[in-house]
Parts: sequence; structure tokens; C-alpha cells
Amino acid sequence: METAIKFKTVAEYFAAFPEETRDKLNEIRLTIKQAAPLAEEVISYNMPAFKQHSVLVYYAANKGHIGFYPTAAPIVVFKEELAKYKTSKGAIQFPIDKAIPKALVKKIVKYRLSEDKERTAAKRKMP
Repeated sequence: METAIKFKTVAEYFAAFPEETRDKLNEIRLTIKQAAPLAEEVISYNMPAFKQHSVLVYYAANKGHIGFYPTAAPIVVFKEELAKYKTSKGAIQFPIDKAIPKALVKKIVKYRLSEDKERTAAKRKMP
């Protein structure tokens, strides 16, 4: 995939990849939607994302893996459950040839929903 492409929709993003990759992207997409049914799908930083009041998570196809970007806090909170995956400060790599850990993805998304709710409530309390 050429990174020079500027995607406007999730469908455009998916269309840029081979079927096997699209299947994995759709698997993580549907899992996120189950955990955050009210979240809006957007393209942000040229990759698919789910947004409630702010962006909850991003995901993207990469060579050999699906990148899942839930921000830094969930990486620390779910450190033990993420031990078998390659992680960095705000990213998790799910190998393309392995099943997406749906239960874990849902837990992380729900954690991000709670962070989003707390942040929104705190902003409303500001004078």
C-alpha cells in the first residue's frame, strides 16, 4: 500500500489491502464496534479510528500485523494480558496469521470508553 494515499473513508482504507488483510481489519473493526456501539468510525492520521467524545482507538494494517493503538494507559493496565504481543508506548501488534484476541480488544476498548467518559465529565466541571 502506498502511504501517499489520503483515505477519506474506512471503506477506501480497507480497499487498499488484499483480502486476507481486509478480513483481519474487519475482524478487529467489528470487535471494536461491539464494545463501543455508539462510537463513530472516522479516519484520523490516515487510519481507521473509533471516536466517542475523543478518539478511543486506532487500528491499521502493517506488514505482518494489525496495529492496534489504544493510547499508552491501556498498555500498562493490561500489561500481563498483552505479554505475548509486541507492544510499544501506545501500540499493540496482532500478528496477521493469528486470531485477533477479541475479548482482550473489547476490554481495552471499554477501558478507553471509561477514560473518555471521565475526561468528558471533568471538562464539563471546569468553570
